[in-house]
Amino acid sequence: MTAPMNIAFLGIGLMGFPMARRLCEAGHSVQVWNRSRDKAERLTPFGGVVHDSAASAVRSADIVVSMLETGVIVGQVLFEQGAAAAMKAGTLFVDMASIQPREARDHAALLGTLGVAHLDAPVSGGTIGAEQGTLVIMAGGEPEDFERALPMLKVFGRATHVGPHGAGQLAKLANQMIVGITIGAVAEALLLCEKGGADMAKVKEAITGGFADSRILQVHGQRMIERDFAPRGRMSVQLKDMRNALATAREVGFDAPITTLFEKLYADGIGHGLTDLDHSGLFVELASRNGMK
Repeated sequence: MTAPMNIAFLGIGLMGFPMARRLCEAGHSVQVWNRSRDKAERLTPFGGVVHDSAASAVRSADIVVSMLETGVIVGQVLFEQGAAAAMKAGTLFVDMASIQPREARDHAALLGTLGVAHLDAPVSGGTIGAEQGTLVIMAGGEPEDFERALPMLKVFGRATHVGPHGAGQLAKLANQMIVGITIGAVAEALLLCEKGGADMAKVKEAITGGFADSRILQVHGQRMIERDFAPRGRMSVQLKDMRNALATAREVGFDAPITTLFEKLYADGIGHGLTDLDHSGLFVELASRNGMK
């Protein structure tokens, strides 16, 4: 049994709520903050202590977890709203949001001047993984900081240290590139089958277990069959990840034509009103292009 820790959790959204709840249920002291206080107050029954500001939430924490929307927002909360200055020396900041590797490196350097350690530790597995504690976590930073965070990270799922600051975000971008592109491949293939007169559900059943099988086919393919596009990971977030991948590719001089194509497809879908659909909602965009429902 891991000794209880004093943990601050910033960002109580679709992912943040089940993650922070798991920390509470594991017996840790959890200080929580969210821009919309009502979302944070959902943790009160589980023992979460709600704060009116991020700076207040982090003041006594040994580890601070961030699950905020973008790198810009992470920077604002840390350095404009006073959270970084409020952290005591020796605090470990674990950024589990998906941001650009460059942003993670910049945050690590700035926090280092304040005596605060940093890990970028984005996750994969969606809300289901957050609820079940089966997230895949990709961590970048110093090995000793990863070891320090590991007992907490195990509450969320399986963590792997992949390299220095920014490497966790690089791994997450790779993950999101594969996810976003594979969703498109599954959607296009299933739609072609339906257009040609085959039963999509039976096609999925037929190719299950073969080389084309994947977690995306099983989970997102089923959503497509059922036309269930309630958001777990939103189209808008997938587009953000694709754009972060392309920005990083430009920084390192890497040509990413496949990601470029899919960035446009997700952007077109959002332009056609699909912003709040699950990212499997790319199916809707591709169906519309083919005059299908």
